[in-house]
Amino acid sequence: MIKNIKSAAVILFAMLLTFTACKKESYTFGTLKTPAGLSLTTAVAGMDTNNPNGNGSGTVLISAAATNAITYKIDFGDGNVQVIPSGIISYNYSNPGTTNYTITVNAIGTGGVISTISKTINIFVAFKIPDAIVKSLTNNTSKTWVTDKASPGHVGVGAADQYTPNYYAASPNSRDACLYDDEITFTKDANGNITMMVDNKGQTYIIKAATTFYAVAGNDACYDISPGGLKPLLFMNATSASTAANSTRIQFIVPGNGIINFATGATVYEILSINDSNVQLRNIGSDGNAWYQILKTK
Repeated sequence: MIKNIKSAAVILFAMLLTFTACKKESYTFGTLKTPAGLSLTTAVAGMDTNNPNGNGSGTVLISAAATNAITYKIDFGDGNVQVIPSGIISYNYSNPGTTNYTITVNAIGTGGVISTISKTINIFVAFKIPDAIVKSLTNNTSKTWVTDKASPGHVGVGAADQYTPNYYAASPNSRDACLYDDEITFTKDANGNITMMVDNKGQTYIIKAATTFYAVAGNDACYDISPGGLKPLLFMNATSASTAANSTRIQFIVPGNGIINFATGATVYEILSINDSNVQLRNIGSDGNAWYQILKTK
């Protein structure tokens, strides 16, 4: 009898241990407090009457504040997000040109409760064109270029993921006459910006896939078209997958119809190589292919 009582006691004790071990811990966050009075201020570096979008550095002082906030999650509107416990950060935007960015701040309180505020700002970011490219392209003043018609591959086309004209490279003096009389003049102004003027002598060669882009119709051919007058160029780091081994990694945007010599429907040109005598450009045309042209100084 005593033996049975002892056995029962052991079993009961084991059950109590098992129950205790299986019991979940309980936690509490305390009182949930939603951040209140959330404010967001921005100060763009160098902003004044003459520079309404800043001095070109792209620097913005961002300050967020709220009562009951533990930390702040800031979305800068350019694809970057950071958690900033103080709510204050000096941030640099890098996309060249003037761009609208919507800054969104989530103030986070106890238990993860959130208050949100947003603000849109305009930021100007100046891109520093490498001195060597400026000199070669403009001679630091102005320089005129023409098609290097004697060079193999002065017109070429290839796969979009390649950086050589692996589909077609024109042999010397084999293309249409309207490709060979164009004059492209690049000029550096007093502020270091570069403009471009194209004299196409009245006609520009257009590939068939891009004719709709230029409001004409037909096959690959020379068309009567205006290249569009003086154009300010916007330079930036290349957005392609090129490397320093096959490119300068610098590109520029041609506003308007984007024409440089022959027309492919592109407005963005990457400088693959350049020196004082020659430049090779690459663009992605309306047909999705990579197009190439080689220019020489006039």
